[in-house]
Amino acid sequence: MAGRVHRFAADRLAAPFVVVVAIACAPARAQDGGAADIATLEPVSVTATRALQPSADLLADVTVIRKDEIARAGAQSVAELLQRQPGVEIVQNGGPGSVSGVFLRGANRGQTLVLIDGVRVASSSAGATSLEAIPLDAIDRIEILRGPASSLYGADAIGGVIQLFTRRGTGEFSASASAGYGTYSTATAAGGVSGSAGPLRFSLHAGAKRSAGFNAIVDPLNFAFNGDRDGYSGQDVSASAALPWADGQELTAQYLRSRLDAQFDGGPGFDDRTVTTVEAWQAASRNRLAPFWVSQFSVGEGMDDSVTQTAYGEFPFRTGQRQYAWQNELALPLGTLTAGWERREERITTTEAFAVTSRNTDSLFGIYQLRHGESSLQANLRRDDSSQYGGKTTGAIAYGYQFAPAFRMTAGGSTGFKPPSFNDLYYPGYSNPALAPETSRNVEVGAYFYGTAGGGRWEARAIAYRNRVSELIVLRCDAAFNCVPENVARALLEGVTLGFDARFATTTLVASVDLQNPKDEITGLLLPRRARQHGALTLGHTVGNVRLGAEVVASSYRYDNATNTRRMAGFGILNLTAEWELAKGWTAFARADNVFDRDYQLAADFSTGGATLFAGLRWRP
Repeated sequence: MAGRVHRFAADRLAAPFVVVVAIACAPARAQDGGAADIATLEPVSVTATRALQPSADLLADVTVIRKDEIARAGAQSVAELLQRQPGVEIVQNGGPGSVSGVFLRGANRGQTLVLIDGVRVASSSAGATSLEAIPLDAIDRIEILRGPASSLYGADAIGGVIQLFTRRGTGEFSASASAGYGTYSTATAAGGVSGSAGPLRFSLHAGAKRSAGFNAIVDPLNFAFNGDRDGYSGQDVSASAALPWADGQELTAQYLRSRLDAQFDGGPGFDDRTVTTVEAWQAASRNRLAPFWVSQFSVGEGMDDSVTQTAYGEFPFRTGQRQYAWQNELALPLGTLTAGWERREERITTTEAFAVTSRNTDSLFGIYQLRHGESSLQANLRRDDSSQYGGKTTGAIAYGYQFAPAFRMTAGGSTGFKPPSFNDLYYPGYSNPALAPETSRNVEVGAYFYGTAGGGRWEARAIAYRNRVSELIVLRCDAAFNCVPENVARALLEGVTLGFDARFATTTLVASVDLQNPKDEITGLLLPRRARQHGALTLGHTVGNVRLGAEVVASSYRYDNATNTRRMAGFGILNLTAEWELAKGWTAFARADNVFDRDYQLAADFSTGGATLFAGLRWRP
């Protein structure tokens, strides 16, 4: 049981708070569609509508993190990169290889859906994604959709959706490589090629990392304390291919596999560790069947294979999610309609005596969009029918109006749900087969301002939201400490996200502040590990062939428990980055994190490692 406590502690505690105030040394992140250059916002977002959309037409609160920003940020993990984004807090039980989670707009770790190239990779037993096992070096782009999105993607999207896109071939042959070394004997290496052979476009990428790590739990009174270092090692490979075999007809395929072997503190006298393998593949046929009709059929599978080794034994849990989808994009006389069918087949394998180890979900969805004059409208409707928990219908509607070239407003409402995990339903001695899905209702309004000054461009925005979550699943224990999960809690997630992006010649500035109140609606107490204020500030400046960056991440205080008796102090840290173009195709880079060596925690008793330095070389001819 100790191994499961390590893997799923973040979920059982409720959800983490961390804070975010970042200054990244990359081109300004574009909100609402996501090109890095604010002056040229390009149509790159697909997550908010399940189809490519111009940034000016999006009605949702979306951030896109592009490849160049990922490279320049120098982050060691997906969670570390996400920590700097608006609306995002993280929890991490130690270093970059440790169990990590994201809290999007205050929602629990398992209430944010994570996709890799459209494929689900979460553990059905835990009910959350092993974010720490997803290799950042294999990711080409990240899109963050905030707010309930079950009407688009079904289960789990109460807080929103984070979609990661792996690398793609563009046609022309290219190669790249990178290597770095830093504090705690942390070393990374990655490389790849992409190109074409006739009409076939392809890419192949591989990476490896290792670190001696540091002692994760710093409190010797903690029952799991072990004074050893908690290091990690990982390897990953990804590939993609695209074959346009006729005009408007294309076959595509992509694959990702990553293995992470990470130590953790589970008690004295034993080298506790979890070996996690995340795998995702998908093949699709995209076909223009008529001038007004594009159809795509895809099949794929996401896999999470976790083996936790402790002094109490070995705990293997394997999830496989086979996914089929048929999506159709139709240009109507007035507006567009995206409609389709999906089927998801979940299977788990474990040595525990689960009464049920599979469930199937069949879904129908429709997304209608209308652009007329200064008005924009989007309406979503989806029905999910599960062999385990029955049917759920979710919807969303959003409206936007362009009052002036420099001012736009949006408003909308949406619903979401999350079914209980297999652990919640069937884990021997700690489960409740009568659990119902968690549900949410959200309303939000946004205001966006655009302008020019001093030869540069800027964008300011404010988004206010109120998301009520019902039927929350929490663990309840009697006097004899017999514990079972029950649908007895409610949460209210409300707040305002303020953001500002600007680019002036060789200088970029990205800033965001979240003022929020994620609370237990019954007790009025803050949800665990979430702050009332957090924010990020990023500043980048280029001088000749050198680019310098500064990044501030900050948060107000949080509590580590639901009763708000164990307080974690607020924090503010400064990170610095630098890039130097040595010669054509060769770039030296360095990143210093927490340069003032602040002692802060994202989870009580767990160290964040103090000041660190990482440096290396990139080659991209």
